[in-house]
Amino acid sequence: MDQLTNALDPVIHPPARLQLAALLAAVTDAEFATLRDAVGVSDSVLSKHLSALADAGYVKLRKAAMGGRQRTWASLTREGRSAFVSHVKALQALASAAGELAAE
Repeated sequence: MDQLTNALDPVIHPPARLQLAALLAAVTDAEFATLRDAVGVSDSVLSKHLSALADAGYVKLRKAAMGGRQRTWASLTREGRSAFVSHVKALQALASAAGELAAE
């Protein structure tokens, strides 16, 4: 079981970051407000989570002017996509192992 839990990525594991990675894995990029509303967190909480993902190299942030306002767009990097896929596989393996233990 330790092997399975060691495969979990501590950067992606917090629920809001896992949600962000899942959302970004499905699109090319997403605007800050869209991500904030989808995850249901405040601007400051989203900013902290995106910064943690960006610091790990999992998310690329880009700023662009739109409608006279500065907007932030996020996209999953190749490394971020790979980390997300690996993390999901680890979660699936952990769930499968738990199911097998429960069946015993």
